[in-house]
Amino acid sequence: MGAGGKRVTVLKKKIDKNNRAIVRDEETEDLLARSLQYLKAGYPVHFTGPSGTGKTSLALALAKKRKKPVMLIHGNHELNNKDLIGDFTGYTSKKVVDNYVRSVYKRDESVTEIWNDGRLLEAVKNGYTLVYDEFTRSRPTTNNIFLSILEEGVLPLYGAKRTDPFVRVHPDFACIFTSNPDEYAGVYQTQDALLDRLITIFIDHKDSDREAAIISEKMDISKNEAQAITNLIAELRKECKENSGPSLRASLMIVKLAEAAGIPIEGSNSHFQRLCIDVLGHQVSRCIESNTPITTAEKLIIKACHNMKVTEE
Repeated sequence: MGAGGKRVTVLKKKIDKNNRAIVRDEETEDLLARSLQYLKAGYPVHFTGPSGTGKTSLALALAKKRKKPVMLIHGNHELNNKDLIGDFTGYTSKKVVDNYVRSVYKRDESVTEIWNDGRLLEAVKNGYTLVYDEFTRSRPTTNNIFLSILEEGVLPLYGAKRTDPFVRVHPDFACIFTSNPDEYAGVYQTQDALLDRLITIFIDHKDSDREAAIISEKMDISKNEAQAITNLIAELRKECKENSGPSLRASLMIVKLAEAAGIPIEGSNSHFQRLCIDVLGHQVSRCIESNTPITTAEKLIIKACHNMKVTEE
């Protein structure tokens, strides 16, 4: 299938790997079912919310439900139209020498530019599902190209030096966006014209019970140990400003590192407390209001560890 086909095949494997982090509870299944209906009706879906809430995993799980090839794009401030649409990447030359008749020498030479489709153009032409991860990290001027795709159903070929000025969007094409809140570093404010065309769904941190189910399933520890860690994280989040604080990733780190070092998951254990401070200290210090954030964060973490209880099976 060529270079594009190889990318799609690799991405399918990545999707399967990411799906193991999603617990198929009723709330998640309902969210995916609703979102799939929106895509089928022709509307792009946009998952937004704090970092570490599983937005990318949800987007990939939703894309897989469409049973179409998937193209993944990561937003960044250097992304431009050449990355999305494509560009001429070199030249090919062809020589033809005709010396069939000794007295006649004929030589023809031609040079042709090589064009490579960008990932957006490839997805639009072939009806793929496009997952545009953290799209607000790209400049709004770059994302303006999606206005024509979502409104007129065409992809303009800006600066492509091609015969056709645009490509019509394949009827099977669908787009899923993810983003972090505007206050995050490196995030641009999205133009209203684009947001008006998206169905935006806020994804927040899951409650401690659901996070415990994810950790228990993914890390193969007891539900009670997982619940103790997620309760610790939930207690620290309460001390943080809105849309901030430790995420599910922090819980997974603690479990993995404790297991690797043979540290028991016990709040009274000094080695476990030190591990929690190393993993959580910096993030908690950034999300609290204090004149001595590092010291305050460490005290909050130690207190949360002492309050931590692992119940018997």
